[in-house]
Amino acid sequence: MSKIIIPEYIEATSVACVQNNKVLLVKRAQSPSKGLWSFPGGKVLPSENLKDAAQREFKEETSLCASDLKEWTVSYPSAEDCKVQYRIHVFSCTQVTGEEEARSDAAELGWYTWEESMNLPLAPGMQQHILNLLRCS
Repeated sequence: MSKIIIPEYIEATSVACVQNNKVLLVKRAQSPSKGLWSFPGGKVLPSENLKDAAQREFKEETSLCASDLKEWTVSYPSAEDCKVQYRIHVFSCTQVTGEEEARSDAAELGWYTWEESMNLPLAPGMQQHILNLLRCS
């Protein structure tokens, strides 16, 4: 008899930002996904709504403010057999203000075309997300 694993979800947000056919990515400085590139984002704090969490995490990691966040998709990047799963609420964005700087959990940041992003070590699921995002913009 196999044991059924009921996952515990950790709520998180990320911001998928596109400008001039380039997507903003950050290189993760800490686990999970240390050394991998993904959209800026992180965990939702208790009593924080998803949009506020997305704006906060985006600013913490990039120093930028996103002014046009829209709910886009939900991602489940963890392996199915993991007891702890991340449920990432992804927001899209095309307008940012401020001076970009990698901070907090971001070791680096940059704007990448589809082709350039395919040469980066991407976090699980990012390849398809970037393709879908650039198709929509």
